[in-house]
Amino acid sequence: MSWLPGITTPLAAWLFALLVPLVVFYFLKLRRPRMEIPSLALWRSVIEDQRVNSPFQKFKRNLLLLLQMACLCLLVLAAMQPFVRGGAEQATYLPILIDNSASMAATDAEGRSRLDVAKDEVRDIIDNLLSDQRLTLISVSDSAQRMTEFTDNRRVLLDALDAIQVADVPSRPEEGLQLAQALARTFEISTVRFYSDGNLPTRPDGAGKPMAVVDFDLPFDLQFHKLDEPAANIGITAFNARKSGQDRWDVFVRIEGSTAGQTAAQVELSANGEPVGSPESVVLEAGQSQRLVFRYDSADAASLTVRLQPDGTDSLAADNLAHLELPISRPLSVYCPSELVSYRHSLEVLSDIELSPGSDAESGGDPGVVTPGLGAMYDLVISDQAHDRNLEASTSFITGLVPEDVQSLMTVEEGLAEVIDWQRDNRLLQHVQFADMDITEMPTLADGVEEAEFEQLGYEILAHGNTGPLILQRREGPNLSFHLLFHTDRSTLPYRVGFPVLISNLVALAREQANLSDVRGAPTGVLPSMVLKPEREYRVTGPNESSATQSSNAEGVLKGIAAREVGTYAIREGSQIVQQIGASLLDATETSLHGVDEIHFRELTIDATTEAATTDRPLWPWLAFAAFGVLLGEWWLYLRRPGGVPA
Repeated sequence: MSWLPGITTPLAAWLFALLVPLVVFYFLKLRRPRMEIPSLALWRSVIEDQRVNSPFQKFKRNLLLLLQMACLCLLVLAAMQPFVRGGAEQATYLPILIDNSASMAATDAEGRSRLDVAKDEVRDIIDNLLSDQRLTLISVSDSAQRMTEFTDNRRVLLDALDAIQVADVPSRPEEGLQLAQALARTFEISTVRFYSDGNLPTRPDGAGKPMAVVDFDLPFDLQFHKLDEPAANIGITAFNARKSGQDRWDVFVRIEGSTAGQTAAQVELSANGEPVGSPESVVLEAGQSQRLVFRYDSADAASLTVRLQPDGTDSLAADNLAHLELPISRPLSVYCPSELVSYRHSLEVLSDIELSPGSDAESGGDPGVVTPGLGAMYDLVISDQAHDRNLEASTSFITGLVPEDVQSLMTVEEGLAEVIDWQRDNRLLQHVQFADMDITEMPTLADGVEEAEFEQLGYEILAHGNTGPLILQRREGPNLSFHLLFHTDRSTLPYRVGFPVLISNLVALAREQANLSDVRGAPTGVLPSMVLKPEREYRVTGPNESSATQSSNAEGVLKGIAAREVGTYAIREGSQIVQQIGASLLDATETSLHGVDEIHFRELTIDATTEAATTDRPLWPWLAFAAFGVLLGEWWLYLRRPGGVPA
């Protein structure tokens, strides 16, 4: 790096040629008129006047000429726009990425947030922007937003900088880098600056230490400016409830502290605004966590809120509040035809289940048929009938039928099939043993069909047979379905110990799908999908009274609702609230405020720097100010100084 100043517009140096007419003007300025004089004594003054107006004497004694030459030189230098070279490489088009995730709201000992510190550094860059430089500001949280086009307009850039606010969501730096990469296809971008606290998604390295890894190929130089560590913090990182009785819930809360020092707080749980039990005291050493359990008895739906009241220093406020919506306590609604005797026997021994069709249907009529389209809604449907696939249910278990969109990929033939492999860690198949099981139906792949084609249709193969898949799983929005491509009555599965275990696993999954056994707090970012009325328009109101309108699809699924702040979101149809969801930060990485010192990309590693970037600083304002000072001094000496024009 050269210590000499740089020049932005060197072509302006031709303006120094104006010194020539200025000097010539002074040489030609004197005009001696012919005059008759009464005395020879005045010849002495004429001789002195001649000596004074000689060229070299004029330069020595004419202060006005020297002042005007200095003023002109300063103005020409200002027009050339010189600048003091900074430590950072000069870039014509410079994207600046500013992390505005939740941890950027953490404050230091002076009460300044890290986002404010980052803004101050970027504001200094904007104030010293050179005439040939263009900036674009990009805010980065779990998504990226371009705040400005490439511009050198300081007012536009400063207004956009002030508009960047913290979002209560985790950080995903690859979103901003991908946006900068897209801009690089249009503009000549060689350098990108990223201002962050280093609180990025991590995974353990070989030594077990957290390591920030971004799956991205850098097409430019990345300058990672890490901000200083904040003060200590304590926050809520998990909030869920599990049903432990007929009308009883066990509510679990996890509290974690940062590594900056010891933290303490009071933890209070409330339901619908009323306190539940007594507050719990928590004292955590640096980096520790603690799990608390509260008991809540009620059969009605409830809005639970856990609030953290720190005792002492707490850097981040967003993780001090968490929300959880409990559903109405009710039995699991299950539909199973009477013909599936083995399934019904396994279901009847399980508690808190409402089984359909009931005993009245079993005594006469056609108990195995429920007319589709009547608006029947079940939590779980178990069937081997094709028309039962139309029943509305959050969880479906179909046996002996091949899904319609899969029928072109396989056929079911007569023969003996066996299970050769299955996903033992899948929730449905846990503790279920399929080895040595006999199946008298052979689901067989069609010629030329590969198992990857099932995945393209959205199916996951849970069990493989010797001739093709045996069990499929599919998730469509909030609905979960399982498909046994063979009928269990034509296998030895109902006579094995694993069959009631399989049904118990299925019921547990259905309870979770219906939010009847396990309820987890919704994290910020995007709210979970909801099943409402089909093709209806709903208005979503957030905690800051901001609102947005979204429509449900043909299946009644409302999804993709952005939740950028911690708080309660109300879904309204007209003026009526149809559902409420509480969103909480619930992110251990954000609460820990741990900042990494390097980011690992696919092919290289970028080290962080904590020093503020020394940018190029323009000198032309100082030169212009100096020229104005010279002009002001000339005006004072020759026009305003007391005593008139100097001798």
